[in-house]
Amino acid sequence: MASAAPKSWLTDIGVATSRPAAFAVFVAYGMAWVTFGNGLEWHSFATLATWGMTLVIQRAEHRDTQAIHAKLDALLKAAGRDHLMKVDDEDAEEVESHREEIRRSG
Repeated sequence: MASAAPKSWLTDIGVATSRPAAFAVFVAYGMAWVTFGNGLEWHSFATLATWGMTLVIQRAEHRDTQAIHAKLDALLKAAGRDHLMKVDDEDAEEVESHREEIRRSG
């Protein structure tokens, strides 16, 4: 499938923005912007604040999602449905098709 690679890149980028290293990149970029740009004018401050809050929200959502998945994995394992634990490794479209199959069978 030719479009699988870009889809996985998008997922990888989303996961990378939830890592602590993203905050280091944010701080370095902000310092470079203030140093080499126009300083800390209202527009640059608003842009950096928006980007910083986006990283904070992304980090919190990623943590919550990982906690939910850990709980679901434990439940699936206890119920003997281990094969469903691998759904997390698939693209969004494949996950949607699994959900449709489950809805039709249930």
